[in-house]
Amino acid sequence: MALSVWLTFFVASWAISISPGAGAVAAMSAGLNHGFVRGYMMTIGLVLGILVQVAVVGLGLGALIAASSLAYALVKWLGVAYLVFLGIKQWRAPAVPMVSEVASGELVSRRHLILRGLAINTANPKTTVFLLAVVPQFLDLGHALAPQYAIIGATIAFTDLVVMAGYTALAAKVLRLLTSARQIHAMNRAFGSLFVAAGLLLATFKRA
Repeated sequence: MALSVWLTFFVASWAISISPGAGAVAAMSAGLNHGFVRGYMMTIGLVLGILVQVAVVGLGLGALIAASSLAYALVKWLGVAYLVFLGIKQWRAPAVPMVSEVASGELVSRRHLILRGLAINTANPKTTVFLLAVVPQFLDLGHALAPQYAIIGATIAFTDLVVMAGYTALAAKVLRLLTSARQIHAMNRAFGSLFVAAGLLLATFKRA
């Protein structure tokens, strides 16, 4: 991949990462509920999900999902159901302040956040279709594709790690402003509604 082509994709990847979506909502929700350090584990999962999507597209499975009505519908509605489930869970979350990290529960909690982020970005056919539309424009078919997909995956992962860190930190700052159970409950409902909204938007997404 030529340097000029990569620089163009690098700029485009920032726009991709900054654009609001389920990933941004998940990162902010994690920052709000767990603080920056633990909440950032959600971003690790989100990035792993993106890398899975890049691998799926690189292996040609993305085209199969986009072309098959059954496969596309299955992945799509799994993604919708999961986002709505997260929204309801967040809406009903108890209005308690962020708890301090304790060694006994820290590992499980972080693993859970990583797996949740992975599920959010993996079960999103919108990302698959988007990568199918954008990535081929930056590929040099005269050279091996695997290294080019590796560069593309690493570039998107880097920008997402940076952008989602900003989203997580922004939400974590809000923690210091929440001093009552009523405020925390209202914030939980706000993020729960955003998750449900993201799921409903995904439900309206159609294949190109």
